Amino acid sequence: MKTVTLYTDGACSGNPGPGGWGAILEYGSHSLELSGGESSTTNNRMELTAVIMGLERLKEPCQVELYSDSKYVVDALEKGWAASWQKRGWIKSDKKPALNPDLWERLLALCRVHQVRCHWVKGHAENPKNNRCDQLAVGEWKKIKGA
Repeated sequence: MKTVTLYTDGACSGNPGPGGWGAILEYGSHSLELSGGESSTTNNRMELTAVIMGLERLKEPCQVELYSDSKYVVDALEKGWAASWQKRGWIKSDKKPALNPDLWERLLALCRVHQVRCHWVKGHAENPKNNRCDQLAVGEWKKIKGA
């Protein structure tokens, strides 16, 4: 199984508001930048979308080293929260509805195809790939906003 590195970030101007996501896939000496946006979304939706879009580009099952500055994404995957929400019909342990079940469904399905290992990185800090993903994400919401 190939090992791929995936860096991701999401950004929003307002929450909700115009948002963007950025991802960088790396395999050996190959690197691919991906990005996109939506006119009305949230930061967490963009964080999830970045991971989903990166994983969906993979043509075969891979070992994926995921680097994200989103505690929401990393903790929900690593601590099993998202899987528990899914088992309870998208209800959290506090009996409130889990947000973004449509995206979590897609992400959890992809995590059954790929072996995803999460790494949390501090945002806007010393990780140049995370910073590049942030630039991609911000660039996308700026295009939508006309900024």
